[in-house]
Amino acid sequence: MRRWFILPVLLASALVLAAVGAADPGDGKNKGKGHEFSAKGGKLTLQVTTTDHGCSFRPWATDKLSRTYKVRKNEDGSYTVRREDKGTFTTLAGLSPGADPCPTVIRKGKHGTTLLAGVTGKIHGYIQGTVTGGTFNANGKCTAECTNTDFIAGFFTAGAKFTCIQGYAGCRFNFAYTAQKQEKQKLKFHHWVDRGLDGVNETFIGDIANS
Repeated sequence: MRRWFILPVLLASALVLAAVGAADPGDGKNKGKGHEFSAKGGKLTLQVTTTDHGCSFRPWATDKLSRTYKVRKNEDGSYTVRREDKGTFTTLAGLSPGADPCPTVIRKGKHGTTLLAGVTGKIHGYIQGTVTGGTFNANGKCTAECTNTDFIAGFFTAGAKFTCIQGYAGCRFNFAYTAQKQEKQKLKFHHWVDRGLDGVNETFIGDIANS
């Protein structure tokens, strides 16, 4: 299990997407499809299966994603790193992502309580922060899972610090989940958003829930 943040009180789905399956390494060298890196940055795309988490770090779905990392060198020597995810989710039976208890997160809109297994939908979103204290290595490699921590370790020199691993400050993220065919899937709530845009708080909007 890996988390976006190392701080134990920051527990939320977008920041704690834990890759439990295998990613498609693309060219057989763990670099992935669309590997277009240079000294100034570029992008890397992988096919990844992950477990998604909601309130209180509860697993609620399995995601199958096209995950793209983009790197851009800034004039001050730092790097902007952005991860973009797009794909599908399939729910696990249990509590919904927005159900109580839900400490440390601001919730807006209505939320449910439970989920049936097998509810499907689509997900898209991004998380973006800044890397300082290290140099980008265009010839680096990522693990098969290629979590954010793995990516920073694989493509930056030792000592690199990524704002999205250290806390909310200097990190922006926004992930949206929508389950289609709401009535057929017996859903009470079919849209959920997990975002952090102010550098201070994480906000959940809505829910994916059968009850």
